[in-house]
Amino acid sequence: MRPLLRPAFSSIREIARTALPLVVLALLLLGLAYWALDPTPPRHVVLATGVEQGAYDEFGRRYAQLLERHGIRVELRRTAGAAENLELLRNPNSGVDLAFVQGGAGSPDVEDPEDRLFSLGSMFHEPVWLFYREDAARRLLKAPTLESLSQLPGWRLNIGAAGSGVPNLMLRLVEANRIDPATLTLLREPQTPATVALLEGRIDALVFASAPESLMVQMLLQTPGVRLFHFAQADAYSRRFGFLSAVTLPRGVVDLARNVPQEDVRLIAPTASLVVRDSLHPALAQLFVQAAQQVHGIPGWFQRKGDFPNARDNERALAPEAQRFYREGAPLLQRYLPFWLANLIDRMWVVLLSIIAVLIPLSRVVPPLVEFRIRSRIFRWYGQLRALEDAAPERSRDELLKELGSIETRVTRIPVPLSYADELYALRSHIQMVRRRLEAS
Repeated sequence: MRPLLRPAFSSIREIARTALPLVVLALLLLGLAYWALDPTPPRHVVLATGVEQGAYDEFGRRYAQLLERHGIRVELRRTAGAAENLELLRNPNSGVDLAFVQGGAGSPDVEDPEDRLFSLGSMFHEPVWLFYREDAARRLLKAPTLESLSQLPGWRLNIGAAGSGVPNLMLRLVEANRIDPATLTLLREPQTPATVALLEGRIDALVFASAPESLMVQMLLQTPGVRLFHFAQADAYSRRFGFLSAVTLPRGVVDLARNVPQEDVRLIAPTASLVVRDSLHPALAQLFVQAAQQVHGIPGWFQRKGDFPNARDNERALAPEAQRFYREGAPLLQRYLPFWLANLIDRMWVVLLSIIAVLIPLSRVVPPLVEFRIRSRIFRWYGQLRALEDAAPERSRDELLKELGSIETRVTRIPVPLSYADELYALRSHIQMVRRRLEAS
């Protein structure tokens, strides 16, 4: 190393050694904050959907495509429907992180207020579609149409497979209409076999809840001889059951050219929500709500643009990240930075500022400590000079001069910054002064 660079290197080294405890403290605080906040979300998440070709299944695929852009792999788990989804969320060993759940899907006698499930908001209307055969109405009612649910006794009605949300919902409606379940032939076939049975005339009616994106809904709405039940008391149902809304299927919305349906049809509709466990990483919750805005925010048969998603959920508390999204929109940084970086900054900036606020006062002690460390290298030799002078009467001059020469040799090797060179040269001059005294004695 060049002699001119040695003092500069020495100064840098002293500053680094003195500041090392502060650096270690900052790293420890940063590591503790990272561990506590867990800013990096997992790259894999499991979403429970529903039956194949159903609305839940279709929406699940859209979510998976959107989150894949951010490096998140969404595993879709097909289920029988909303009731099974709810049970999977309550089971800590199921591996399911979030799921579509229909309002009123759970059985009232097993609801647990402490299940620690949260909602990301209401995503879409899920109308109750009660399709029936015209010939069954003529045979059983002596009329072409079914006017009220109270006319159902004697019908063969499929209310959906176990695990879907419809059986529990339909049983509530049957009870509300004071119908004895024993007067009905209730079947619990999955949606596709039940539809085939309806078309073949083996059952009189079937009911399921689904968004209009379902292929089964769109097919049955245009099938000759199959009619959609008009809920004339839709408003009354929505007052009796808080999770239901009264909606209207507008005339001609299915097929404008063929005018399908030929008149407005009143329906009742639970609202489907995206339900998550409290263990879901907040960044993923934020990302799913943003994806929900893209998937469900478009206009449809039962909503205008921007109606969904929304913060209204009558059954579960809203997750904190969902509350933040509905109040403030997407985080500002995520509009300009990649998701992982924006999320890291968004979750860590308060901690970083706190750490800096702690370290700034502590950093003020670094310059005095550096000065003390450098000057202590020089001043400690004064103690040896004093001891050598005090021993002069008891020791021989030659022995003292030899020891003094050793001290001088080591002093010349002391590395100090140029700003402290005057003190080093003062020490060397004092050594010469002691030498002269010893030689004169």
